[in-house]
Amino acid sequence: MEGAEEGLNVVKSAATGRLLTTVRKWYYNASGFNKLGLMRDDTWYEDDDVKEALKRLPENVYNDRIFRIKRAIDLTMKQQILPEEEWVKYEKDQHYLEPYVKEVIRERLEREEWVKK
Repeated sequence: MEGAEEGLNVVKSAATGRLLTTVRKWYYNASGFNKLGLMRDDTWYEDDDVKEALKRLPENVYNDRIFRIKRAIDLTMKQQILPEEEWVKYEKDQHYLEPYVKEVIRERLEREEWVKK
């Protein structure tokens, strides 16, 4: 009986995972930034940690980010969106900035610990 319960838990877990992915995709599309050609990381508020992370991006990644943001501003001013085939898809959205922000935060916390000692 234990094996059957385990199997049922795996099925429930898989179903929950699919449901969660479906909700994430719906929310991603409902937010609208992808219709302007933006990726999720393009929309982060630029606090000190994010500003430092942006300085660490490879030049081509930073330039691509600036292009997407400028295009989104232009589209917004014109009250337009991109054609649907140019929308950033959930599956294609790269979290390019997140690893750099995590590194900056880790370093900042480490510095704060040293100051405390």
